[in-house]
Amino acid sequence: MKNFALTGVAGYIAPRHLKAIKETGSNLVAALDPHDSVGILDQFFPDTAFFTEFERFDRHIEMLKRKESDFKLDYVSICSPNNLHDAHIRFALRVGADAICEKPLVLNPWNLDALEALEKEFQQKIYTVLQLRLHPSIIELKKNLLTKNHKPETKHRVTLKYITSRGLWYNFSWKGDIQKSGGIATNIGIHFFDLLIWLFGDVEEFSLNLAMDNKMGGTLSLKNADVDWFLSIDPRDLPEEALKNNKRTYRSIKIDGKEIEFTEGFTDLHTEVYKNVLSGGGFGINDSRPSIELVQKIREKAKKFK
Repeated sequence: MKNFALTGVAGYIAPRHLKAIKETGSNLVAALDPHDSVGILDQFFPDTAFFTEFERFDRHIEMLKRKESDFKLDYVSICSPNNLHDAHIRFALRVGADAICEKPLVLNPWNLDALEALEKEFQQKIYTVLQLRLHPSIIELKKNLLTKNHKPETKHRVTLKYITSRGLWYNFSWKGDIQKSGGIATNIGIHFFDLLIWLFGDVEEFSLNLAMDNKMGGTLSLKNADVDWFLSIDPRDLPEEALKNNKRTYRSIKIDGKEIEFTEGFTDLHTEVYKNVLSGGGFGINDSRPSIELVQKIREKAKKFK
């Protein structure tokens, strides 16, 4: 049984991590969040020590290490706001644990270099949650793209549309603060930018034709694909088919005119991520770097639209 601590336990994504920790037969010894609406713990780990102050959370982990000679904190799962990921990863390494961090690992790519140095210094590992790489449909797609039917120099035509409706609350939360979230290209789009780079190769160039607080669009030239992409949190952008089915999220990736279906199972892959890490796999800093570099450049270019 592995011991976990978790930061950001009151957040939107935390239940998927709690479920993954439970389903892998692991134990949650401590959880942190400045907000105390954490009744979700009763469903998974009712005996977990909960803290609203980082200092007391930190002290508790240190006390466990000193009080119990056989205690080992193995992992810290990080579900906190994006701008805190860097600091919470550093905490994990300092207390002798590996980090499993939600996307993005950091907001700015130059911080990855420091984290790589700390990995070596503390002899610990930093993992990120790139769950789409473990989706069965996406794995099959990657295999097909690598078959003899596709020459290495093939340039595919890709269209990505991702509309995930958010209410007025979004702008008043940390997610609506670009200094904390990185904006929608980072907070919403990084899943898909990572996926596209993983499938079609390195970024050669990109452009923006739309850059607003709640939607963004442009083009992306990858080694083996030309991509038109559109991201939005505005429900008015939902297509008629989604509205008819009373759905507030729409995901579409078309490759050479063919729709790639991966909606089913999209939200159920965190346990697979954890299994992958616990079995000696996992996605690290080098896996996450290309998409973090891209969204940082998009963020800088978007400033010219203001």
